[in-house]
Amino acid sequence: MRPFEGLRVLDLTHVFAGPFCTYQLAVLGAEVIKIEPVNNPDVMRIAGADRKLNDENYGLAFQAQSAGKKAIALNLKDPDGRAIFYDLVKTADVIVQNYTTGCLEELGLEYPKLKALNSKLIYCSINGFGRTGPKANDPAYDVVIQAFAGVMASNGEADAEPVRIGPPVIDYGTGAQAAMAISAALFGRERTGEGRYIDVAMSDAALMLMTMNVVTAAGTGTATLAHGNQDPINAGYSAYDTADGMIMLGAYTAKQYAGLMQVLGFNDIAGEVLEGRQSDLADRRDSDALLLSKALKEKSADDWENLLNAHHVPAARVRTLDEALAHPQFASRNVLQSIEGLTGDRPVAAFSYDHGGPAPNGPPPHFAADTRDILQELGVSDKQLADLVGRGVVAV
Repeated sequence: MRPFEGLRVLDLTHVFAGPFCTYQLAVLGAEVIKIEPVNNPDVMRIAGADRKLNDENYGLAFQAQSAGKKAIALNLKDPDGRAIFYDLVKTADVIVQNYTTGCLEELGLEYPKLKALNSKLIYCSINGFGRTGPKANDPAYDVVIQAFAGVMASNGEADAEPVRIGPPVIDYGTGAQAAMAISAALFGRERTGEGRYIDVAMSDAALMLMTMNVVTAAGTGTATLAHGNQDPINAGYSAYDTADGMIMLGAYTAKQYAGLMQVLGFNDIAGEVLEGRQSDLADRRDSDALLLSKALKEKSADDWENLLNAHHVPAARVRTLDEALAHPQFASRNVLQSIEGLTGDRPVAAFSYDHGGPAPNGPPPHFAADTRDILQELGVSDKQLADLVGRGVVAV
């Protein structure tokens, strides 16, 4: 039995951050019901590299964080649509939404009203800047938050323009923070019997993902500058060209640094490092970087990775994503799992249990795939359903 089996989550989210949060709840066993507007499906349904899937409202960008969910199409602007939603709220444990501030309040779907229907409800609100502060009403996407929160300025080469991080790490980091907050709230509810409201901001999550940088900036008054692939202090914590490809070294401690130098044949330097202090590495950074740059070109990146790792020195060849996915390391883990009806394994969760671990409940849902079944559960007859469909209150 997975931890969240028996829990019902109403998913009023779209794009990446909110859907990833509810995806993490789903793979842990929760029944997640994705609620989309009748005439405005999640925009990620038409996004992704496979145009045929986009045309089918089943884009890869949607599939990425939607496995195992159910889907209904509901017009929350219609009184009858809201009535259906209220009935669902009475059966739910969690609501997750990432509409802009004020949008759901205008529809009468604010937390106090829903709490009156279900006092044990956990209500999680996700948006760009949270529900308080001068930017609470401002729209945002991952790249906007990267710019606003200082992520871009911390990334890229030294003395060059800021560079956005390619993958939507702020979105997924926000989703992970939200899933953790919901999990803690559910645990608290077991003790108190009370629900609660959760306010999650992508901008706050961005700071959490840069905790060390934030503490440095707050403690010194100066932000850490971007330095690309070359660490400004430690030559052994940088990337270098090899005879074939690039290798990233992770020789951070003095012991690892000495091991790196021993493998490369610089035994005198290794001895000096071990006799000195960790802080001394900064004094020899430039001279050692020149030695490393020359020595590492003698072998391929794969050869160096294997050799250095065998001597307990962290290092890895810089791989493309498809190369990384083909590595047997991931095949030995449970992070990638097959999902019924889909091509290729998909990321599920970055952890496993000895039993009852994360697993997808099934493939991502097609638009409105479960409307009929869920409404029948609420007591809606076939005749009533036909009327609701005819009036645009729901779609099937």
